[in-house]
Amino acid sequence: MSLIVTAAARTHVGRVRRRNEDSFYCGRSLFAVADGLGGHVAGDVASNTVIDALRPYDKETAAADLLTVLGRMVFKANQALREKVEAEPEAAGMGTTLVAMLLSGSTAALANIGDSRAYLLRDGDDADGKPEAIPITEDHVYGNLVSDADDVPNLPPKMSRFLDGRADGRSPDLNIREMQAGDRFLLCSDGLSAVVPPDLILEALRSSTDPGDAADQLVSLAVDHGGPDNITVIIIDVREA
Repeated sequence: MSLIVTAAARTHVGRVRRRNEDSFYCGRSLFAVADGLGGHVAGDVASNTVIDALRPYDKETAAADLLTVLGRMVFKANQALREKVEAEPEAAGMGTTLVAMLLSGSTAALANIGDSRAYLLRDGDDADGKPEAIPITEDHVYGNLVSDADDVPNLPPKMSRFLDGRADGRSPDLNIREMQAGDRFLLCSDGLSAVVPPDLILEALRSSTDPGDAADQLVSLAVDHGGPDNITVIIIDVREA
């Protein structure tokens, strides 16, 4: 069975931040969200630099090569950050998260580093056979590295991995998913996932067959929940050709 995808992306500065430090790419085979780290120097420069480094990879890739190419993409993006800092020393200290999805035929490869997320909505995922929005990436935060993190007092909610141009500890998680007709993927910055409850994210993803309408609803939900951070979402729908 041949599959095709349609996608829509939305971004919003939120209610608190003065500038949008999120960047995204919504292409034909490549989709990505980068969230410049708040409080770091030039978070918007970092996220833009990473996304610009990924653009050349939006091209046909053999399914067997997806993970290799995706790993190379992230390496090149991190290298671009290092070169940016070398050229502009005032940008030292900037960083960004990244979640990216590269497609070939019915195969999707995902990379993530930081706390930007990917979700999958698929028919029949829950016990009642209804679609359920399941996170398919893991946030790289200290809490996920510590056993019984909820019981540890004063554990900082900081990221354990992100891109900042340095080599040590900047490797992404990589995984492969076989797509099915009817799948809906969501890539987002934590401006959505950190403030909107999972049940409302699910409701918005189920709300419309149009990816643009669903993306609009997700952004509105994040704004309605205070919009404390920049909000970026990409929805990718999979259907039979």
